[in-house]
Amino acid sequence: MEHECRMPHRRSVLVLGGAAVAALVLAPRIASAAPAQVEAEINKLYAGKALGDGKIRLDLPTIAENGLVVPLNFEVESPMTEKDYVKALHIFAEGNPNPGVASFYFTPMMPKAAAQFRIRLAQTQNIVAVAEMADGSLYTTKKEVKVTIGGCGG
Repeated sequence: MEHECRMPHRRSVLVLGGAAVAALVLAPRIASAAPAQVEAEINKLYAGKALGDGKIRLDLPTIAENGLVVPLNFEVESPMTEKDYVKALHIFAEGNPNPGVASFYFTPMMPKAAAQFRIRLAQTQNIVAVAEMADGSLYTTKKEVKVTIGGCGG
């Protein structure tokens, strides 16, 4: 008895390939955070304390050509003295699979509360920054970044 080896039909290969591409494109959108998840993360840190506007300068491109490498710069307005300084700054992304992007901690011995780094964004979304001051007050700002090529598998 002869064993028959069948090659897959061209149509089957195309359908499977199309399904795989669709899964790769849609997966980052399905498994992404939402604004409510960012709020929940902020509440975990600060238990519903009021957030004020101002003090944070968030520098991001309005349109990111590639979500794999989006430059982010921030600076928090503060004299950085023993009694008046920035304790922490947290960065959140509303559309990434994990909403927490980065946290920075400062002391009054630092000349300013600022940093620059690159982040990965899965899709067009808001970036939220929350600064905690030495007196316990909180400040926030938000900026939308349009991503043309996703960075988390998209």
